[in-house]
Amino acid sequence: MPVITYREALRAAMSEEIERDPNVLLMGEEVAQFNGAYKISEGMLAKYGPKRIVDTPISEAGFIGMGVGAAMLGLRPVMELMFFSFYSVAFDQIFNNAANIRYMSGGLINCPIVIRGPANGGTNVGATHSHTPESIAAYHPGIKVVVPSNAYDAKGLMKSAIRDNDPVMFMENTILYGESMEVPDGEYLVPLGKANVLREGTDLSIIGHGRAIQMALKAADLLKEKHNINAEVVDLRSIRPLDEETILNSVKKTNRALYVEESKPFCSVGAMVACIISDKAFDYLDAPVKRLTSIDAPAIYSPPLEKLQLPTVERIYQAALETLK
Repeated sequence: MPVITYREALRAAMSEEIERDPNVLLMGEEVAQFNGAYKISEGMLAKYGPKRIVDTPISEAGFIGMGVGAAMLGLRPVMELMFFSFYSVAFDQIFNNAANIRYMSGGLINCPIVIRGPANGGTNVGATHSHTPESIAAYHPGIKVVVPSNAYDAKGLMKSAIRDNDPVMFMENTILYGESMEVPDGEYLVPLGKANVLREGTDLSIIGHGRAIQMALKAADLLKEKHNINAEVVDLRSIRPLDEETILNSVKKTNRALYVEESKPFCSVGAMVACIISDKAFDYLDAPVKRLTSIDAPAIYSPPLEKLQLPTVERIYQAALETLK
């Protein structure tokens, strides 16, 4: 099985879907002639031409709106945001129009659009380019939200997202683009709404999404090495739809839960998961559900300080020990 990067996995997924379905196209700033701001679409313009790989002006409100309209008329556009922070410029197009059109048309009009790009801090680009808006997107009925933590899931989830008939917000992480792992050649799908238990355990459930999962796995190794604590690590993969069954089964087994994410704490995904656990698995808990998030402030520009603002292996490790007291 070949070893490829997260970046190459996304490119493979989009390329396979473009070849499979003539209605699929990629649009965004610099996706064509420049090969993508993060080189996700490298070589795709030469291979598929300017009708399938389309450069847009620097106007998210304009090109996201165009993509929403194209999706309503039967195309399956994949729209790249250079930074997910700029989704807010197209808030009306995404959350007022794309999210609601199937419901308001009585199911007659679908909007199969994927809006993708990096949604993370840790790259020292300042507060206006470092948002993690998973919970904001997931708040809106009609929107699906996907946050892959590795290359294998990135490919399988992207293919599923492109084939889905609802709008999908596909949130990536710049720091993960160069991370490699074994990824099968050719066709496979990872279903939306299905979490994955990456590490079996009995003493504590560490649940999360995105790059925080990579930190959680390392923290789980430390817990085992230093204290013989067996932590289970559950990667949500999809925020909405949310796999409540896998979350609850894990907590009922371990009796303790720690949620880890790069988002800010107020109204976060972890807050929702903690509510679900407390509501549906309260009698199984031996301790309150604990959350570990980014420190509640705009993204810090200073590289050493921003590293401390985000979840780190040490912070997760210490939070896990506190949960086990």
